[in-house]
Amino acid sequence: MHLQFAARSLPDTGALVVGVLADRTLTPGAEELDRQSDGLVGRALAGAGRFSGKREEVLHLVAPVGLAVERVVLVGLGSAGDLDALAWQRIGGTVTAQLNGVGVTAGAVWIDAPADAPARAADAASGFAIGAQLRSYRFDRYRTKEKPEQRPTLTRLAVMTEGQVVDDEALARVEALVEGVYLTRDLVSEPANVLYPESFAERCLALREIGVAVEIVDEGEMQALGMGALLSVGQGSARPSRLVVMQWYGSDSERPPVAFVGKGVTFDTGGISLKPGAGMEDMKWDMAGAGAVVGVMRALAGRKAKANAVGIIGLVENMPSANAMRPGDVVTSMSGQTIEVINTDAEGRLVLADALWYTQQRFKPAALVDLATLTGAIMVALGSHHAGLFASDDVLADRLLAAGKAMAEPLWRMPIGEPYDREIDSDIADMRNVAAHRYGGSAVAAQFLRRFVQDVPWAHLDIAAMAWSKKEQSIAPKGATGYGVRLLDRLVADNYEA
Repeated sequence: MHLQFAARSLPDTGALVVGVLADRTLTPGAEELDRQSDGLVGRALAGAGRFSGKREEVLHLVAPVGLAVERVVLVGLGSAGDLDALAWQRIGGTVTAQLNGVGVTAGAVWIDAPADAPARAADAASGFAIGAQLRSYRFDRYRTKEKPEQRPTLTRLAVMTEGQVVDDEALARVEALVEGVYLTRDLVSEPANVLYPESFAERCLALREIGVAVEIVDEGEMQALGMGALLSVGQGSARPSRLVVMQWYGSDSERPPVAFVGKGVTFDTGGISLKPGAGMEDMKWDMAGAGAVVGVMRALAGRKAKANAVGIIGLVENMPSANAMRPGDVVTSMSGQTIEVINTDAEGRLVLADALWYTQQRFKPAALVDLATLTGAIMVALGSHHAGLFASDDVLADRLLAAGKAMAEPLWRMPIGEPYDREIDSDIADMRNVAAHRYGGSAVAAQFLRRFVQDVPWAHLDIAAMAWSKKEQSIAPKGATGYGVRLLDRLVADNYEA
């Protein structure tokens, strides 16, 4: 969908969308349209029944004679005091879904940000545009048959304000963020026979076109580095493992980078500790943490962020075979610490152990954040409403919580500490990869990772519940959500950008 920002005008085709506040209070745009259409809006509201202007309510009207557009759409904005940038994103997503649902090909939206609304006109327009673009995403490259009514129709959307309040730089920021989320959604949506460690790594090379330095570390190099934990996960697969290093240095300063590390298990059978067959197809998205890291690097480079950032992803496929890692095996990590493998389905923490150590040794980052679909336990604890946040540093934790709240990618801080650390002591090695019981599984997993973090502010985001949605959301269709990209982009913008 082609998006543009423009000064307010009456479009000559398609649909025109105007807002109505709570209690049917007309916005300036709705009042102007009412005057130009001989009272259309007022008459429609008088007979609208339940439409009251509640946020995301929608009322479709046939345009009267005298207006060039074919359709007028009234969208509820709710209370002016609640109209922040996130509210505008949800409204943008709702409008896009509605216009596609009725077969509109071109739309124009008149944005009015009331004086007492938290978001000013430029923020409102940008928020609406982000929501509209994110909701219009589809992953359909494998569809060969589709009914016409199932296809999206909206190809052009103009976001209009009173005067040109959004400049080209703001448009570029919107596009960069959306492209980052799109890239993550594409990666997470791909089937495992298409996206495996080698092909995933190759796709990352495309970031070089926008200025990201990309390196691919193969198994021989990882073996030389001593990455026995990461390599043990992929040893049962015919697909060789990879580590991808992405660097964006957009700051003129010599400040150390903020580092993002992602778990990239491109398919997780559980290995010898085989998962149940039902639902195993979902394990193609066990690389969503790595997908989010690639997406945020795309977003930062796309908007030329004045920040230094590195992204490291460990890519493996966890398969059962004659060569697979076994329960009871002991592996040696890059840090030199040894790990007794009790459950081969607790594999993501082995991948992250070496990736975290490598990142710290090479880049000496100012802050370190890892993302992983790490545990089902976090879904039991938090449902599908928050990702789990585990952190060694209160300042970093607070920054992440603020960024998550600002971008509607919420986090909930969870505990780590010495009691959980005792749970992973091993009788024959430095540690075991799971506790002897099933309680507190997400905290135990985070504490395992903590053993591979040195003197650097660190946070672990367990995104297992947030990476994939079984139902449509206001700014995302069913499937891959792209969770983490907007959160981390905001974290950088607010805290690590010059």
